[in-house]
Amino acid sequence: MQARDRALIADALAFALDAHGTQMRKGTKIPYVSHVIRVCGLVLEHGGDARQAAAGLLHDTIEDCDVTEAELRARFGADVARIVRALSDVLEGDTARNKSPWLKRKRAYIAHLARVSARTRLVAACDKLDNLRALVDDVAANGVRTLRRFSGTPRQIRWYHETVIAALGPRLPHRLRAELQLLSAELARFIPEASPRP
Repeated sequence: MQARDRALIADALAFALDAHGTQMRKGTKIPYVSHVIRVCGLVLEHGGDARQAAAGLLHDTIEDCDVTEAELRARFGADVARIVRALSDVLEGDTARNKSPWLKRKRAYIAHLARVSARTRLVAACDKLDNLRALVDDVAANGVRTLRRFSGTPRQIRWYHETVIAALGPRLPHRLRAELQLLSAELARFIPEASPRP
C-alpha cells in the first residue's frame, strides 16, 4: 500500500474515532468504532482500494454524527464523500438524533442501493456483512429477544437484510456474497417469517 493510501486511511480512522466519540453499538458496551474498523478491513480483504476503505471507516458519520458530505469532500475527496453519502440511511431533513421512521428510511435506502456504483456496493456489502455477523452471533447466544434493542421487529430485520442482499445484486466478490447469503439463511432459522410489516 502506497504512503498516500496509508495516510488517507489513517486520517479517516482518526476522523471516525473523533466523530463516533463515546458511541456504543446499540444495546451493548462495545465501542461503535469497532464496527467501522471491521468494515474497513472487510473492504480491503475483498479487493477494495484505499478510498473505499476510508469510506468504510466513515460510512456512518453523516447518518449518526451530523457530519456533512461537504466536510467529508473537503477532507477526503469527492469519491470518499460520494460513497459515504450513498450509504447514509437518512432522508431529507433527518439528523443523527431525529430520523424519519425506520421502515420509511429502509425502503428508501433499498431502492437507492439498487442504483449505486459497484464501488459503493462493495462497501455497503461489507457493512451489511459485519452487521449480519453480529446479529447472528447475538441471536444464537441470547435468542430473538436480543433484537428488541432495534427499531424494526425481528421479521422486519430479516426482511431488511434479505432485501438488501438482493438489491446488492450478484456481482459482488463470490466469497463476500456467499457469506452474506449464509448468514441471512442462518438468521432465518431463528426468525421464521420475513416481512416489512410489524
